[in-house]
Amino acid sequence: MSISVYYETHRVQEAVHDGLHRDVIGGLWEELGRLQLEFLIQHGLKPHMRLLDIGCGCLRAGVKLVAFLEPGNYYGIDMNRDLVEAGYQVELARVGLQGRLPRSNLVVDAEFDFSKFQQIFDVAIAQSLFTHLPLNHIRLCLRRLAPKLVDGGVLFATFFQCPEEEDVTAPRTHFPGEITTFTAKDPYHYKFSDLEYCARNSPWQLTLIGDWTHPRGQMMCQFTKV
Repeated sequence: MSISVYYETHRVQEAVHDGLHRDVIGGLWEELGRLQLEFLIQHGLKPHMRLLDIGCGCLRAGVKLVAFLEPGNYYGIDMNRDLVEAGYQVELARVGLQGRLPRSNLVVDAEFDFSKFQQIFDVAIAQSLFTHLPLNHIRLCLRRLAPKLVDGGVLFATFFQCPEEEDVTAPRTHFPGEITTFTAKDPYHYKFSDLEYCARNSPWQLTLIGDWTHPRGQMMCQFTKV
């Protein structure tokens, strides 16, 4: 059993080859792209800021963010080269935005090696990333991201939440969307205290934002570098 569907790179490659890159990342292209942009603006994103999209995929949020941010201020990282290429060569080209984003701003990496970026970021977002990762991968992501954010910089991350008083090992169905999640296979759910554990002994201060009207019931949390 693989860690998640996104580690099945041949499956992803075949989907992209068939023109299904939007589907393989879960669809809801316009809805989730717009939701992320509006959320980030409501939480202080300005055009002059540098933003890192972790698990950027084929730029569902990226297309909206490249248009909003000043040229060159959007950066993305993803483990699937085929998705990244579809985002840049198909989605950005379709709306005439390639000129606002140097191709070098998009990095392909599966180990959260943020040192591949020379820049320091003001804001990062990981939408529907932690939902596909085991806990130690989340901890690795947080540890390696911290040096690349300015003091006071924030990471917004979504997750499927299991209430503290409930059995985390039992499958859970989330509404809206009716997505069933698990403790040991993709898609994963976590208690908020699990994420607090990942942030322990690190420069992150964690707060729960909660419901942000995600169409599949993912909750939002905020990691602030202190």
